[in-house]
Parts: sequence; C-alpha cells; structure tokens
Amino acid sequence: MLRRELLKSGAAAAATAMINPLLRATPSHMPVIDTHIHLFDPARPGGVPWPEPSNSALYKPALPPRYEKLAQPHGVVGAIAIECSPWMIDNLWLQDVVEKNPTMLGYIGDLDPADASFAATLDWLHRSPLLLGIRYGNLWNRDLLASIQTPAFVAGLKLLAQAGLVLETANPNTALLGAALEVCDRVPNLRIVMDHLPHADLPAAPSARAEYDKHLRELAQHPNVFAKGSEIPKKIEGRVSLDAGTYKANLDALCDLFGEDRMLFGSDWPNSDSIATYDETFRLAEGCIATRTLAAQQKYFWKNSIAVYRWKPRTSAQKELLSS
Repeated sequence: MLRRELLKSGAAAAATAMINPLLRATPSHMPVIDTHIHLFDPARPGGVPWPEPSNSALYKPALPPRYEKLAQPHGVVGAIAIECSPWMIDNLWLQDVVEKNPTMLGYIGDLDPADASFAATLDWLHRSPLLLGIRYGNLWNRDLLASIQTPAFVAGLKLLAQAGLVLETANPNTALLGAALEVCDRVPNLRIVMDHLPHADLPAAPSARAEYDKHLRELAQHPNVFAKGSEIPKKIEGRVSLDAGTYKANLDALCDLFGEDRMLFGSDWPNSDSIATYDETFRLAEGCIATRTLAAQQKYFWKNSIAVYRWKPRTSAQKELLSS
C-alpha cells in the first residue's frame, strides 16, 4: 500500500515538473557562495561616496551580521564583497571588515591599474589572501575601452594576472563588452568576470543589438571569461516581475553561451534591495536555474566560484566544499 502511494506521489510530482519545470527548485540543502555583495557603513567618520543619503532603501549600514541573517537561511556559507567606493583608503576598510567576519571569503578591491602607485598598492593589499581581484568598468566615470589602450594600464593588468587575481567589470553595455575583448587580447592569461549581464539594457536598434551579441559570443569563446548571474530582477515597463519565467530565457541564453562551468551566482545585496528583497532575489535565481541538472546548479551556486576566485576556506562549512 505504502509503495503504491509513493509511486503515485512520485508520478504526480514528475507530471507537475513536466508541466511547470520552474517548480523544480534548487534543493534546500545545497550550499551557496554569493559572489557579489557590497559592504559599507554611512555612519562611519567621513561617510561613503555611495549610496547617496537620499536613497532611503540603501543608505544604512550594510555589514556582515545583517547580510548573514538574510543569506544563511538560503544555504549561503560564504560571500565575496565587491568594493563600491573609488576611495583607495576604503580598500583597507573593506579588508578589515572582511578579515573580522569568516563568512566573507574575500573581497574585490577598487584600484586603477594605470595609477603610478598601483604596483605597490597591489603588493601591499595582496599580502592578505582575502584580496581576490579588482573591479574596473562603467562606474566612477571610468572607460575601460579607453584605458586598455594605454601601456600603463596594460602593465597593471599584467601584474594582476601574475598575482593570480581577477578583473571584474561593472555595468555591461556594448562598449564594455568590446573593451573586455581588448583585455583578453592584451592580457590573455587574466581571469575576467563579467558582472550583471542578466541586467544589461540591450540595444534596441537591430545593428547595435547585433554588435552587442557578436561581442558576447566572442567573449564566450575565451575560457578565462566568466559570466556572473547577478542583478537578475529588473524593472520592465515600470514594474518588477518576481516571476522567474520573466528572466529565465535570458539566463538560459547566457548559460548556453558560456557553458555551465563559467556561470556564477551573485545577489548584488544590498543594491538589490532597490528592486527586490534578498529572499525574492534568491528565489528568482533558483527558479531560473532549476531546470538545469543538479551538477549544473551546484556549479552555478558554489563550485565555479572556487575556480574563478581561488578563495581559501575560513569556516568548516567552506572547507567541506573544497573536499566534496
């Protein structure tokens, strides 16, 4: 009798999954590494350059204890903090915060590779194994395409590659994709992480869209280029959909293009709070990836982060990931 009931329930579940594959959610026990969060404290002396005081959703301390309360119920055992300030001194502040909180696996700093002090600063910061790379892209009035044309910038990126660190881009558009291709050509052994690709505003004009797609395909052919599935939710015609089906085709296209070994999960907390809660953001990521194989889901949610960032475990739960 019990066997018949189990068979019936199993058949019903399978039928439901066939009808609506998005219901096959990521197993709740799966560990997660969140590769994109921001930490800052507007209350500290000197304040912060971002977010603005007028932004009531974001202008409050964003520190590890607050993040952990939101993320740990979803199986998050580690996170990587992305510096969100252009002030050099803030790299030291972020490093200090990360060092004191073992859930934080490391951080991505904010440095200009063309700066005369870049080599010395990189050497100093990299004495800590928590420095995992730097971020440079469409923020703080920077132009990666113009910068990569200068010998000093290229020399700085070569030092980054020699140190085994990562270059993260910011806020993709057609020009940034083209610039990333230039970086690939000039520093082919540098690992590059393209962030926020699901959130990119795609060009409306057919010719411009064709150029964007061409750059994206060419980037995907470089084995050292990775795509971060961060900033999945977005406003569409003035409203935010919390239906994973709204975003799934876009994420599927990126997964198909870059392959399951080069896709990463990132929440973009607390910047994501402008659009959706952490719970909602995480469930969208789950829903978008749920129809992939269990192995692909594991790669997306934690395994690929090891290959990209080469982070060192700081807690027993993180150590278990490296041994599994």
